[in-house]
Amino acid sequence: MQKNSQRPLWQTYLVFLAPMVLSNFLQSFSGTLNSIYIGQLLGTQALASVSGMFPIVFFFIALIIGLGAGASVLIGQAWGAREPDSVKAVAGTTLALGVLIGLVAAVLGSVFARPALIGLGTPADVLDEAVGYAQVMMLIMPLLLVFVLFTQLLRGISDTLSPLLALAVSTCTGLFLTPALIRGWLGLPQMGIRSAAVAGLVGTALAMIFLALRLLRKASVLAPDRALLMAMRLDWEILGKVLKIGLPTGLQMVVLSLSELVILSLVNHHGSQATAAYGAVTQIVNYVQFPALSIAITASILGAQAIGAGRLERMGPILRTGLMINTCLTGALIVLGYGLSHWLLGLFITDPTTRAQAEHLLHIMLWSILVFGFQAAIGGIMRASGTVLAPVLISVFCIVGVELPVAYLLDARFGLEGVWMAFPVAYLCMLGMQTTYYRGVWRYKRIERLI
Repeated sequence: MQKNSQRPLWQTYLVFLAPMVLSNFLQSFSGTLNSIYIGQLLGTQALASVSGMFPIVFFFIALIIGLGAGASVLIGQAWGAREPDSVKAVAGTTLALGVLIGLVAAVLGSVFARPALIGLGTPADVLDEAVGYAQVMMLIMPLLLVFVLFTQLLRGISDTLSPLLALAVSTCTGLFLTPALIRGWLGLPQMGIRSAAVAGLVGTALAMIFLALRLLRKASVLAPDRALLMAMRLDWEILGKVLKIGLPTGLQMVVLSLSELVILSLVNHHGSQATAAYGAVTQIVNYVQFPALSIAITASILGAQAIGAGRLERMGPILRTGLMINTCLTGALIVLGYGLSHWLLGLFITDPTTRAQAEHLLHIMLWSILVFGFQAAIGGIMRASGTVLAPVLISVFCIVGVELPVAYLLDARFGLEGVWMAFPVAYLCMLGMQTTYYRGVWRYKRIERLI
């Protein structure tokens, strides 16, 4: 933190943020690439099969994101205070729990894939393909979740470049392997929509190996050496502190995931074309939403490091800089999204009617991601101090008490378009309530180190 404080805060932000935004881009691009391959090579029905898995996969990733959010705050504070042993202790405990969550996800996900997809109302004409894809996807969950968690822990020590390079390895693998498995190149078996999941497994494994070798070569405090492996145990004192922050954050992500399941079930009632449109729109929205989330994460980590270093006067400037960057970066992406929407959606959908429907849905809600980014940055700076319960309860209320009821009401009145109108309403509510809590309560709290 001392080194970062020698440069202007906006430069510190961008040095931290740029690799993370590119990482999110590559992560999104990997999923987008698979959707393009499947939509173009296997058709709209196959894309609908894969789209039905998005909320289920996100449900498990949400748990890991919450866990990583809590751990990265503690790691950030310990790193700011220059305490490498504390960094390893927090990382080891968090990774141990992450492995357990991954194993549970693999078992439950593979066994209950069909009932879960039936419960979501997956159209009958794509159900069997969706189940096959789901079962393979859930079996690779342990490796995928540990990889996602480890990249979050690295952010706590301001290493956002290593995850970017590892994701580049994974993405390049998928770039070749997914179409190779779809078409059966080089004598490989033709695996249909399972190709994307299998390519994901190989790509993630190679990325993990690359990441381990890079961190060992750099002698990083989070390199998978003997000390970190010895720290991989459930230290209940540390785990309690991680979960105090991580559980509310995880709850927020799980509620968001469950709300997406409800939204998907509403969409599925409109048929497989609507499901395919949902999947394509989700891909575009991710490219805009992930950078907004990255800005919030940057605010949280820089804030945690400032607390660890005893520089509380930087908290206000960190938030203001985050809001400014969100306006510029997220705003620019929204403009591009509107301008290129027809072409972008054409990458996923070949049917003209479905593409026109998806474009209309995208135009309804894309602008509201700017609002989402503002409220996320405010929540991120409060999370840096360990204040998570109130911001999470606000988000949960806006999702459960505003978004879902509005989606049902507007679906009944306007049809499919009404479902998408619920997102801007919920995000505006979140921003208003988060700002009120930040200005009226949090700014007057005493901020102390958590570890």
